[in-house]
Amino acid sequence: MLRIFKPAKTAMQSGMRKTKKWSVEFPLLDRADPNPLMGWAASGDTLKQTRLEFDSQEAAIAYAKKIDQDYVVVEPETSDTKAKSYADNFRFNKITG
Repeated sequence: MLRIFKPAKTAMQSGMRKTKKWSVEFPLLDRADPNPLMGWAASGDTLKQTRLEFDSQEAAIAYAKKIDQDYVVVEPETSDTKAKSYADNFRFNKITG
């Protein structure tokens, strides 16, 4: 079952670069087993390395229907951002909480 979602913002950066497009992720078909020589996880499933990006949710759903795959849409969570100023960090009557 394909998973259609909008990626979340990374915790390492404050930018919103990779959060605009919708992604399609394929299910895992094969588990990763440790390689006997190096001990790294290896698998024959190359689809788990594939992530497709679409400009809209409708385009991602149309792709899933075109390749005749079941899909689930994960709606993005919205967050309310408060406008802050850097100078607010140094206000005399700063409210802490």
